[in-house]
Amino acid sequence: MPDPSSPGFVVQQSFPTPRPTTNPYIVMLGRSLAALEGVELRTFSWRRALLRRCDVFHVHWPEILVAGQSPLKALVRQVLFLLLLARLRLTRTPLVRTVHNLELPQGISRCEVALLRLAERLTTLRIRLNESTEVAAGRPAELIVHGHYRDWFARFPAAEVVPGRVTFFGLVRRYKGVERLTEVVAATPDDRIEGGLSLHVAGRPSSDELADTLRRTAGTDPRVHLRLEFLDDADLVVEVTAAELVVLPYREMHNSGGALTALSLSRPVLVPANDVTRALADEVGPGWVWTYDGELESADLVGALHGVRARGDVPPPDLSARDWDAAGRAHLAAYRRAVALARS
Repeated sequence: MPDPSSPGFVVQQSFPTPRPTTNPYIVMLGRSLAALEGVELRTFSWRRALLRRCDVFHVHWPEILVAGQSPLKALVRQVLFLLLLARLRLTRTPLVRTVHNLELPQGISRCEVALLRLAERLTTLRIRLNESTEVAAGRPAELIVHGHYRDWFARFPAAEVVPGRVTFFGLVRRYKGVERLTEVVAATPDDRIEGGLSLHVAGRPSSDELADTLRRTAGTDPRVHLRLEFLDDADLVVEVTAAELVVLPYREMHNSGGALTALSLSRPVLVPANDVTRALADEVGPGWVWTYDGELESADLVGALHGVRARGDVPPPDLSARDWDAAGRAHLAAYRRAVALARS
């Protein structure tokens, strides 16, 4: 195996060539790695992964590699994934995984569960995005925090803040608690907020059933606006920057690109209180991350809006620890460690 410090260190990623709808985290990570001297970044295809040599294989959401739009496509992918794991094992190529989620996805097949658990056992090194991500004792890991999105969104014009507007944006899933947010807004009298209260929900639901649920909970309240569709980056910037407060009422929040997106666009966020969100609040400075305990209530929403208005002029959120150049270098160091571990 080539020395990882020599030119031509090949990093095979699990994501394909980015498209306009690709998660910006993936795109910016790829750019930060491709900019490093001596590194060849390779995006994913089954042919590349199975037939071409690489020094490290980096996977983000392995469940994507074993799922398909039909049973036949899923079966083909699962066979290819098993072959990929075997090849990595035989060639002693390290498998590095970024721990985006703590648990396996719900509603997947037994075969998918078995393959993902096998991949977990064969993982050489894990990358944690925050200090609260627990890794089993004896399993090597590196901490590389999630990068910011300031540079990514800088090319898009921002909107003027609409007083009293709270916004949820992003893919709408059950665990994100958007139904609860619509209920809370509907139950909050306008006179609780000077100038009135409104809610914008902007993002594509994960199912038609969830979309119908949101429409029912919103009812006929004219203050609730549902934009249940995929947003391109320009539209996303308008939706986020028009908000006086971004609300992300996730039932479980471990890593949130949504919170970092809002902060990158200099918009305060209301999120559930836990170790991760409290650490984020300490990191970025006062007045930007507001938290609540338990289930979201009207008092939490009203209190956060009043707090945002009372904070006065505050410095922009401090995201200096989330520079992408530093993230690229940290990933390369993690890959080098993984290669050394695989050799030993």
